[in-house]
Amino acid sequence: MSNANTNTNYTSTFKSASFSFSSSTVNGQTRSNSSVAYSDPSGTRVQTRSQEPGQAARESRLQFDAEGRRLQDSGLEGNGGARGRIEDVTDREEEEVVEK
Repeated sequence: MSNANTNTNYTSTFKSASFSFSSSTVNGQTRSNSSVAYSDPSGTRVQTRSQEPGQAARESRLQFDAEGRRLQDSGLEGNGGARGRIEDVTDREEEEVVEK
């Protein structure tokens, strides 16, 4: 019997995405929440958006490495450094309309 020693390298290439949305209306007031998560071998990115009746939409983005550690530089892109926090995006959208 020969004991052949072969080295085989395996690389994980999984990718997944999930989406969730909920909305409810009570007395004409609508509340909504959505979440999107993308995962691959390098980690996971999660984006959430929620809106309460009479309030501006709030959005957050989080990023985690492959070991599940939150990356400090994750957050909203192009918002001047407000990374990893919830931000009221209504004012920014209104400013963009006024500037055009």
